[in-house]
Amino acid sequence: MDLPFNGEISRYFREDAPAEVRKAIEKADKDDILDSDFPYKEEIKNKIYDAEMAALQIELARLQAWVKETGQRIAIVFEGRDAAGKGGTINWFHANLNPRGARVVALSKPTETEAGQWYFQRYIQHLPAKGEIVFFDRSWYNRGIVEHVFGFCTPTQREAWFKQVPEFERMITGDGIRLFKIWLNVGRASQLKRFLDREADPLKQWKLSQIDVDGLAKWDAYTKAIKETLDRTDLPSAPWTIVRSDDKKRARLNAIRSVLCCIPYDRKDEKALGEIDPKIAGGTDLWNG
Repeated sequence: MDLPFNGEISRYFREDAPAEVRKAIEKADKDDILDSDFPYKEEIKNKIYDAEMAALQIELARLQAWVKETGQRIAIVFEGRDAAGKGGTINWFHANLNPRGARVVALSKPTETEAGQWYFQRYIQHLPAKGEIVFFDRSWYNRGIVEHVFGFCTPTQREAWFKQVPEFERMITGDGIRLFKIWLNVGRASQLKRFLDREADPLKQWKLSQIDVDGLAKWDAYTKAIKETLDRTDLPSAPWTIVRSDDKKRARLNAIRSVLCCIPYDRKDEKALGEIDPKIAGGTDLWNG
């Protein structure tokens, strides 16, 4: 079977990946964490994960019932490097919710018409209505990071965007929408390992794009863009939650808790909800590049 993109990811691993990244991938066992800075050496055990996730699914169902009954509006933005686990995390937020009141927004490349609009315009129409929860799989933050790294916007356009983001998000929250911004942070070795897994799995190859492949060599440029974006858009009315996602399962649990803990929904079971692991989820000081 031919590999997508002519095996460019495998070739990058063999020829261009930093030595410490190749070594970490080659030596790792199945459940090992590849990032040496990660606070745990192994992934969470499945038995523990399954029990905690089952409890959180009930809490999410209670949250949605409260949202519908009270007419609340919740928007949750998921950002992160490629292969950070955004899709899987969103799936577990959404898995057992009624799709009539919970939807995922994953916009493709702007059309010619959209490219000529105010940058935030195409996102506004997808914001939640009364009684809705909306999950954004990437968002208006594309301009601060991906578009900047690949030269899809000018420095002037990006600077204008930075000036408008705080006011845009203040308008959203000022109108009563509960806005959560989650940054899933993945280490370099974990990212490359996930790309290699996708390349080798015909059922996952659709997750790869040319941007993913080209971005492998732009790690440092991404790091710089991410840091500036987080620093300049971590707002009192809309702060970032950083979730370390080298262990996807721990990331999912703590991302869900980081939202549920902040909302006073009816019948909240604090014991079932559990506590956020401060080593995994917290403010921007948890971001480590």
